[in-house]
Amino acid sequence: MQVSLETTNGLGRKLTIEIPPERIDPEVEKRLKSMARRVNVAGFRPGKVPMRIVKQRFGDQVLREVSEEVLRDSFQEAIVQKALRPAGGPHIHPGELGAGRGLKYTAEFEVYPEFELAPIEEMEIKRPEVDITDADIDEMMETVREQRKIWDEVERAAGSGDQVLIDFNGSIGGTPFAGGEGQDVAVELGAGRMLSGFEDQLIGVSKGDQKKVQITFPDDHPNHDVAGKSAEFNVTVKSVSTAQLPTLDDSFAQSLGVTEGNVEGLRKAVRVNMARELEQKIQARLKDQVIGGLVQRNEVELPEGMVKHEIAHAHEQLMKNMELPKNSKDNAAQSNEARLPDELFLEEARRRVKLGLVVGEIVRRHELKPDREKVQAALQALASSYDEPQQVIDYYRRNRSAMANVEAMVMEEQIVDWVVARARITPEKMTFNELVRPAAPPAQRAGA
Repeated sequence: MQVSLETTNGLGRKLTIEIPPERIDPEVEKRLKSMARRVNVAGFRPGKVPMRIVKQRFGDQVLREVSEEVLRDSFQEAIVQKALRPAGGPHIHPGELGAGRGLKYTAEFEVYPEFELAPIEEMEIKRPEVDITDADIDEMMETVREQRKIWDEVERAAGSGDQVLIDFNGSIGGTPFAGGEGQDVAVELGAGRMLSGFEDQLIGVSKGDQKKVQITFPDDHPNHDVAGKSAEFNVTVKSVSTAQLPTLDDSFAQSLGVTEGNVEGLRKAVRVNMARELEQKIQARLKDQVIGGLVQRNEVELPEGMVKHEIAHAHEQLMKNMELPKNSKDNAAQSNEARLPDELFLEEARRRVKLGLVVGEIVRRHELKPDREKVQAALQALASSYDEPQQVIDYYRRNRSAMANVEAMVMEEQIVDWVVARARITPEKMTFNELVRPAAPPAQRAGA
C-alpha cells in the first residue's frame, strides 16, 4: 500500500492511497468460490454452477464489497502510518475500480490542532467564602412562608403586594399579536414578573374595572416580532386578593414534614438546605471560572468541520424547542422560515469547540480518567429520582452510550477539580444572597 500526504490548508489534510490488486483480487476470488458452493442458478444443480457464471452474475457486487472493506481498513492504517488524528470523518473520492487494477482513492479531512496548553498554575480563580448567618436563615424562613401564602379575595382597590386576576387582549398599532392574549392570569403587583410598567398601571384597580395598559417592549425582547414596539392592552379585572402568610409556629413546621424540634427543627432543616445550595453555587462559580479561563487563555486553531457540526446541533436544538419535527415534510417550510442565520450561533459554537479541544488535550496529556467510584455515585444519584432505581442502573450498565454520558458528566467535574487544585486561588468574601440570590434581570414576559 502506498500512502502520500498533502496539507490542503491549516488543518486540512489529503491522503492519496493506492491499494495493489494483490490485496483485493484474492479475497474476491475466495468469496466467489464460497458463493459458488451455495448459490442457486437456474439450469444448474446447487454447488455445480461454473465459476464463469458466478463471476458474471456476482463478480461486480463482490468486488465492490471487498473494495469498500479494504478502503475502510486502509484509511485507518494510513492515518496510523502518518500519525494523524482526524477531527471528523473523511470525504472519500474513489478512483476507478476493476479486477486486476487495485484501488486508488483520496481522502480529505481535518486533523485535531497541535497546541501548547497555557499553564494552569497561572490561572487565577476566586473562591467564594460565605457564612450562613442567623439573618440569612430568618430571611429564608420568610421566603418559605411566602411560598405558602394563601390569597383571600377582598372588595377594595388593589395595592402593591396584592394579586389581581385579569383577562387581557393586547395589540400593536391596533393589530393583535401572538402572546398578547390571556384569561384568568394572576398578577402579583410589585413582584416584577411582568414587563416594566404593566403592574404599576394596575395599582388602584377594583373588581370589574376595565383598564387600558400601555407598555413598550424592550429592544432585546426574545420575541423579535414585538421587540422595541409599543403595545396597548385592554384589561378586565376579575378579582382583587390580599396575601395571608401562615403563622410561623409548630403547626406550620409540622406541615412541612418537621417531626422533631418544631420551629427550631425547621430552622435547622432550612440551614441544611441552604448549606447544600450554597455548596452547589460555589461549585458552579468555580466551574464557570475554570471554563472561562480555559477558553480565554488558550490559543487554538479550530477545525471548521467541528464548528459547522456544532452550529447544526444548535439549529437542531432550536427546532426541538420549537417542537418542529426535524424530518417532517409538513413542517419543512416552517422549519426553513424558523431557521436563524448561522452567524447567530457562530461565536458560541466556536467557544464550545475550543473548550472541547482544550479539555480533551488536558485529558490526553495528563491521562485523566473518570473515577469509578464517582461514576457509581453519579449513577446512584441519577437513578434515585425514579420509582425503580435498580432498573435504571441496569439499563445504564447495559447501554454503553448512556453510561458514556454519565462518565462524561463525572469527567467534567473531575477536570474542574483538577484545574482548581492547580490554579491560583484567591478567597472572595460574599454574603449568602450575593452568591445564591443575585439580582434578577428585568422581566421579559410578552404581555403577561
